[in-house]
Amino acid sequence: GASATTQHDPDPDETPEPDERTVEAARIACALDFIGEKEDGWNEHVGERGTGLSGGQRQRIAIARAILADPDVLILDDVTSAVDASTEKKIVSNLYRHLRDKTVVIISQKINTIMLADRIFVIEEGRIAGVGTHEQLLATNDTYREIYETQSAEIRV
Repeated sequence: GASATTQHDPDPDETPEPDERTVEAARIACALDFIGEKEDGWNEHVGERGTGLSGGQRQRIAIARAILADPDVLILDDVTSAVDASTEKKIVSNLYRHLRDKTVVIISQKINTIMLADRIFVIEEGRIAGVGTHEQLLATNDTYREIYETQSAEIRV
């Protein structure tokens, strides 16, 4: 099976330190903490499909790698589903700040993940049921407002 390190595909003759871009991508993805805790740090062996990492760690490594690829368009589907709410808030805030000059499509059922977006599309039964900012949709879209209220109540419990 294929394997790599937390940083890149392995070269058996080198154990490089990460460059500034790699460290910054890991910081944005909130991955620095657990990479530093790994026995081999940046050169930790990661098995095929991310074995040896938790679901949240795999997601954060994937986010960091996507940032390093520096695409013009980045599509993130349920990008923070396996991380806790506090980490999710940090990652999302970092992504919006770092990728503000890029086209980023974030697909999520969590309003907290998308509420900072320039434009939010509400999809209901396969159709666009609303488009706007978080504030606009709260004021004009019943579906969006109901989801927001339900999720806000769940967070308070």
